[in-house]
Amino acid sequence: MSSSSKVLSTSRARIPVTLLLAAQALTLALAPTEARSANVVLIMADDLGYHDLSSYGHPKIKTPVLDQLAADGVKLTSFYAGATVCTPSRIALLTGCYPARLGWTKGVIGHLMKKGMGLNPKALTMAEIFQAAGHATGLVGKWHLGDHGDLLPHRQGFDSTYYIKRSNNQTDELWQNDQLLEKPFENRLLTEQFTREASRFIKTHRDRPFFLYLPYTAPHFPIEPHPDWRDQSKFGAYGDVVEEMDHRIGEILHTLESENLASKTLVIFLSDNGPEPLTKESRATPFRGRKWDALEGGTRVPCILRWPGVLPPGKECDHLIAAIDLLPTLSRACGLEARPTTADHLPIDGVDVWPTLLGEIGNAGHPRNDLLYWHGSNGFQAIRVGQWKLFPKGKGAALKGASVGGPALFHLAQDPGETKNLSLQHSDRVKTMRELAEKRLVALQDAVLPLGEE
Repeated sequence: MSSSSKVLSTSRARIPVTLLLAAQALTLALAPTEARSANVVLIMADDLGYHDLSSYGHPKIKTPVLDQLAADGVKLTSFYAGATVCTPSRIALLTGCYPARLGWTKGVIGHLMKKGMGLNPKALTMAEIFQAAGHATGLVGKWHLGDHGDLLPHRQGFDSTYYIKRSNNQTDELWQNDQLLEKPFENRLLTEQFTREASRFIKTHRDRPFFLYLPYTAPHFPIEPHPDWRDQSKFGAYGDVVEEMDHRIGEILHTLESENLASKTLVIFLSDNGPEPLTKESRATPFRGRKWDALEGGTRVPCILRWPGVLPPGKECDHLIAAIDLLPTLSRACGLEARPTTADHLPIDGVDVWPTLLGEIGNAGHPRNDLLYWHGSNGFQAIRVGQWKLFPKGKGAALKGASVGGPALFHLAQDPGETKNLSLQHSDRVKTMRELAEKRLVALQDAVLPLGEE
């Protein structure tokens, strides 16, 4: 058996000291602080492109609620989802780990992944961290991390669940814990139903801290507008669906206000990956690429954070930040205290970027300077270091002509569309970036868990 397929307990002897320290410091189960900790509402869109909100430049889709959320908080412009497709992106978000550290190699549950696989129950999830700290934890929306048994969300840290197991084109069943609520559900009504249930969760737990994970199915295909939103946008059915989601998020924010919880709640909005190739209306302008590939358009997505009185309003942040960073960052932001956990839990790949979000980087600097990119069906393909991005073998860069076959190097600030290969002009940089990528991959493979099985 290769090292990349062994659980941590069987490979610990080969883990570098730095990773062991990271495992001790960052792979956490958490205890409650004396004062009430903050609430967290983590909202995720499905297949929403970087350009699909008016605050990110779309000329026709109007998203006033999310625009105001950005005006009241921090808007990230170099934020990366955990992967370029649904299942690994959600693995990364909820665990703080690159998905390859948890056994993922390609595809999503129901497509290219082996039947019966999902997120390993031994992995420590964000929900389990908040649950151990005394928070009520809820999932409302799309799971896509396992269909049965211990792979289900209410056995991975969520006290209550109201969800579909896979993408809305793969299932017609709506569940609450182990109870089947609807078969078939009505796809065009899901955003409304998820919002209603999310508001109910907030009201039910208004007197104790809570962690609510709200992964909408919108605007994943099939694109079917709610009857009240059909033909309401200036961008067809896709615009209708996005604008309804924006409005429903406004209802969530109104619930927080009406329950006097807005100042106690950190709200985060992001997308799970870039535009679906079959959904031609979705855009990632000015970036090239879409869902599944490792170009910028596949994983650079909108992300907005708001916490009134804590995060600075109207701040735009272009520092490199990834979805894997949210687990340690939210833990820090909510003042959760660490205590030891079991040896089965892995070191995480995310870093705490809370000082960056506060605008208090100081002499230490921003903690993330590099990031690995994963193709949805072909594994690792690229690394970003600062503003430079390297495809070591050129694979995935989708260049034509003389540039094909060798490494592809881009300067993202000067060339966000990744069209000018600078590898010949910067051979030394290609060498150092390739070596760093290999170092990161070796360290990752020395501490892994396999995917969970039914």
